[in-house]
Formats: sequence, C-alpha cells, structure tokens
Amino acid sequence: MTHATPRNSLTFEVSGRYALFTDPVTRVGGEKCSYHLPTYEALKGIAESIYWKPTFTWIIDKVRLMEPIRTEAKNIKPINLAGGNSLATYTYLSKVRYQIIAHFEWNLHRKDLDHDRNEGKHFNVAQRMLTKGGRRDIFLGTRECQGYVEPCEFGSGQSPHDEAGEIAYGLMFHGFDYPDTIGKSELYGRFWHAIIRNGIIDFPQPGDPSVIRRFIREMLPSPPKSVGLNEKGLFQ
Repeated sequence: MTHATPRNSLTFEVSGRYALFTDPVTRVGGEKCSYHLPTYEALKGIAESIYWKPTFTWIIDKVRLMEPIRTEAKNIKPINLAGGNSLATYTYLSKVRYQIIAHFEWNLHRKDLDHDRNEGKHFNVAQRMLTKGGRRDIFLGTRECQGYVEPCEFGSGQSPHDEAGEIAYGLMFHGFDYPDTIGKSELYGRFWHAIIRNGIIDFPQPGDPSVIRRFIREMLPSPPKSVGLNEKGLFQ
C-alpha cells in the first residue's frame, strides 16, 4: 500500500542503544521478548513525545530500518505486585535506528477544541520541538529504553535492508483505539499482518479494513482539561 505524503508530514530519525517492542494486549507480565520490528503504537508515542495536543492525532505512515536486527537478553528483577522482586529475562533489540514519516490529523471527536485547529501553528511547533530533541523524553517501547530524535530526510543513507526483498512477520500488535479518538466509551486493540519491503514498513492507518480490531474493555474518555501546556511549553 502507498500513501500520498501530506503537507504536514514530519520526518525524523530515532535511535537508541536498546528497544523493547511488545504486545501489551496478549502478553502482560512475565518474561518479555521484543518484536523484530517497531510497533505503530510505539512510534506514535515517540511522535507525541516530540509534540502533541489533544486537538490532533499522529498518524505513522512509514518507518525505515537503518541498522541490522540484533537482540540481546538481560536478566531483570521486575517489581512483584505481591511484594519484592521476581527474576525474568527480557530480550531487547540493540543498537536501533529508524527513519520515520508521520503526519497529524484533527481529532474530530474533540468538538471543544475546534478553535485550535490551526495546521500551520501546530506543524511549526512540531518542527521546532524536533530540532530540540522533543518536548518530552523519548522511549523506544519502554521507559528503560532511552531514545534520541533528530530531523532527517527519509530514504537518505544506506540501510543493510535495502535489498532484502519482502519479509512477512505474521500477525503483530498495531496499536490502541482510545475513547478520545473513536468517540466511544470503549478501548480496542489493533493487530495487522506485518510486512517489510526492502527495510521499509508502510503502515496501514488505524481505520484501514486490513487492520483487525479486538474489544478490550469499557473505558471512559479523558475529561477535558482547562489547564495544559501551550505551544511554547508554558502552562495556560
């Protein structure tokens, strides 16, 4: 599938020493093993850490793998809910680097924010925040995996996957549909049949017919907040 590149697209590179991309719907707790590929939801979280307002939703269009796929296992002592710590083995991706194209679309379910739909303003702020390394800390799938972002030109440079052809990874976690973005008091998980072509993942959008949706539970939308951060990062 191919998408025309919207004019409000943000192109950036994210890198880090470790990454852990997992399925938070069917694999909760215990030992964790990262997907070989980043999930849509994790990349959306990175875009939101660069800049986000409830006025819009980030859409991840493409990601390009820039490093070989490497894994590294570590013994971890996660906190046990019953008290103390347990011992588990987490398998991380190591030395990751990705080029990403993302754009934002208005969240039409937030009628109270109609006045804030100024594409030029939000796009300019997103670009400024990107050059500063993001408004918030960047994480690659989980909090212990610190990431770093910077502007880039998608497709620039060489990748070890450039001539790898097409590889199918089967059914993978895609992301969540939250009440704030679908207009229902329900939470859904999304899954898709992941395919990578010459190192590039062309993500289906959340509403694409090829995406499989699974009801998780009832969930109320987040209440509108009168206090928040403005485009300069100051409380308003």
